[in-house]
Amino acid sequence: MKKIEAIIKPFKLEEVKDALNELGIAGMTVTEVKGFGRQKGHTEIYRGSEYTVDFLPKIKIELVLGDAQTEKAVEAILVSAKTGKIGDGKIFVSHVEQAIRIRTEESGEQAV
Repeated sequence: MKKIEAIIKPFKLEEVKDALNELGIAGMTVTEVKGFGRQKGHTEIYRGSEYTVDFLPKIKIELVLGDAQTEKAVEAILVSAKTGKIGDGKIFVSHVEQAIRIRTEESGEQAV
């Protein structure tokens, strides 16, 4: 099993969700987060004063999938979240050793 964590622009969430639904992937965790990467935020002017916005709003999507679905899911996220502009985000894929569904006590890929 693999865990996919994707940090994307907030307005791309629906497109990513729809792309994953087309693959039959419905379960995911979505969190509103803030952060910055190479762009280091940006400056804005408010009431005549310039200030720096260091942390930009992002969305973090987390999913745990079987190994067979991972590559297709990553490709779907990549295509649907990409704008071609700085700050599009990142995708991280890591190994998941164990998963257990609390209600039924199923484990492994059956729990996902």
